[in-house]
Amino acid sequence: MSPQPGLETILRQAPVIPVVIVEDLAHAVPLARALVAGGLPVIEVTLRTSIGLEAIRAIAAEVPDAIVGVGTVLHPGQLTAAVEAGARFAVSPGATISILDAAATVDMPILPGIATASEAMALIERGYRFAKFFPAEPAGGIAYLSALASPLPQLQFCPTGGVTLQSAPGYLALPNVICVGGSWMVGRAVVQAGDWTRITAGATEAAALRRPV
Repeated sequence: MSPQPGLETILRQAPVIPVVIVEDLAHAVPLARALVAGGLPVIEVTLRTSIGLEAIRAIAAEVPDAIVGVGTVLHPGQLTAAVEAGARFAVSPGATISILDAAATVDMPILPGIATASEAMALIERGYRFAKFFPAEPAGGIAYLSALASPLPQLQFCPTGGVTLQSAPGYLALPNVICVGGSWMVGRAVVQAGDWTRITAGATEAAALRRPV
């Protein structure tokens, strides 16, 4: 059985997964609606603030067209809590043994993070097909991922960390990239201002990025 059931379908929904930090719970639902309206239905809400799980719960309940996931998962208990909040997938910056063991026990696929060939091989040994490449730009960027494509064709990646509207097309052109993660369309100042129209415009621009056929 695949350790990532249904994840490929989620990752193929759009070329970009917005990585969201919610600092005000009142922003969660309108922010998600703005992203969905722009064509980015898959949303990673990080646990970098104390209200991350509450934001996931609100989006899951009130934005039916959103596919909300939990990000910045650092320990096994967060996986269970995220499932209970309504998260559809999980993202971790790394791939510890405890996280991967726990992921096998919950009804939610996880996208674990890697930054080296050895970490990628460890995921392949467990039957994983998809991984987050993090932090993408500091870890070697497009050139590094391109170098992994030939020896490790079993894995496809979602590079995240420093990816921009300008660099995203280069990543998406790689054969081993299924989508990218980014936060350029959900900048803190824009979110704090509640400028949902601008976020929708940014999401529309990001959604127009496509992998070459």
